[in-house]
Amino acid sequence: MKPKKSHYIQDLILEGEHEHQDFKYQITDARKIARSIAAFANNSGGHLLIGVKDNGNISGVRSEEEIYMIETAAQMYCRPEQHVTFKVFNINGKSVVKADIAEADEKPVEAPDDNGNWHVYYRVADENVLASRLHERILSAETAIEETRTAETITYSEREQMLLDYLRNHGGITLEGYMKLTHISEETATRIVVALHSMGVLEVQYHDGQCLIVAP
Repeated sequence: MKPKKSHYIQDLILEGEHEHQDFKYQITDARKIARSIAAFANNSGGHLLIGVKDNGNISGVRSEEEIYMIETAAQMYCRPEQHVTFKVFNINGKSVVKADIAEADEKPVEAPDDNGNWHVYYRVADENVLASRLHERILSAETAIEETRTAETITYSEREQMLLDYLRNHGGITLEGYMKLTHISEETATRIVVALHSMGVLEVQYHDGQCLIVAP
């Protein structure tokens, strides 16, 4: 792959690591990089800059080797397998690979941990986090057939209304908190949250290691 000469990469590096961008000094473990691919794919996509240290300094890589490792990660260690596109940039004689990961059409995307156990990962700020069970259900629902409904035409049940009222007044709540509020099981609470999320009347966010149900 012929390197491209561009200041574009340097502008990206100045942004630092964030929800849609991760720096990698080099790729040495296909399973580990698969977790980054899965996390971006379960969110709204993103890209890896390989050959860039955490502090933004450009170290450079052997582009063909890095591309091979990433393709292996995407095909063998992502379930379902993901497609990654690549561009190579030449910055002062050093090669930087930009690997673009699109949002997955089929969610959730899983990747193995260091022990070979498969998990769902999600990109939050500049980290890849383990998705909660609730979030996994929401990701699965995103690929299901969507019903065209609007909030104005829906009559909420008492349990649904209690959740929406709580979010309006308090901002956010965990699934466990909602279960205690309404005295319902985890499965019932999960079904309600997934349904309301599909209607666009609530979202889930991660804060201090917790998965919170919040108003959009």
